[in-house]
Amino acid sequence: MLDIIGVGTNSVDDVIQLGGELSAVMALSKARVTSRHLIMGGQTATVTAACASLGLRTGYIGAFGSDANGGLARNALMSRNVDLTHAVFADAPNRGALILVDTDGRRVVLWHRSERLVVSPEAVTSQTVAARIVHVDDDDPQLALNAARAGRAANAMVTSDIEHAVDCVEQIISSVTYPIFEQHLPLKLTGERDPERALRKLRRLNGGTMVITLADEGAVALEGDVFYEAPAFTVKVADATGAGDVFRAGFIYGLLQKWPVPEILRFANATAAISCTRLGAIPSVPTLSEVRALLG
Repeated sequence: MLDIIGVGTNSVDDVIQLGGELSAVMALSKARVTSRHLIMGGQTATVTAACASLGLRTGYIGAFGSDANGGLARNALMSRNVDLTHAVFADAPNRGALILVDTDGRRVVLWHRSERLVVSPEAVTSQTVAARIVHVDDDDPQLALNAARAGRAANAMVTSDIEHAVDCVEQIISSVTYPIFEQHLPLKLTGERDPERALRKLRRLNGGTMVITLADEGAVALEGDVFYEAPAFTVKVADATGAGDVFRAGFIYGLLQKWPVPEILRFANATAAISCTRLGAIPSVPTLSEVRALLG
């Protein structure tokens, strides 16, 4: 059995590094490009690549395009021994993104996806997602819901990347075992700016451990009635692209080790911090020895 199977997005990212801050670029309307790279990424694809780099047995279910970028995305995962047995191949361009990165590591992501890049419900069953953990992102909300339910039916834990206030977001939150929120979504859902109050309001939807990633402020979690805060590690940021996905991989690793929540958060923050020191998403994922070295 696989340790973790991810169901969701892959992407081929055109990463453009700028010679100044984003605010200055927007004010001037023009900017010099200091470098440009084609880099593999996508939320769930990055999670699976990072889990594989940490030594976990990993699989991926998602839609690859029929163009050259689709081949690059497949190869990026296959080269890391990610199992693609149940992946889908569509007659469409692969999903992609244009990512602008400034001198402080801040970024803007402009993404596109063909409507033909679809994973059918038949591809996501309790048999195809047989793993100890199923991970989902909400780029395709119905796919996330199907995969979460299939994972629970297979007695797997279900982790998540929940970013969008879509119509079925409350169903997704209720269906996963570990809701892990992008930092701005809980405010949109609850009206609360304080992460602890936001998570306590969201408790009505899920009785398990809930997490919010807070970028350079680290992460927080609510386990039962206990609220935990875990500060970020201080590193020189080259590019934050994929850091949230790598955090989730670290969280998954900690879950499988059956660590307590504070230890899981610290490990996940260290994993994400290392990824921020490198360009891109999948190319930035660290090894287990690198994370252990940062943790000391």
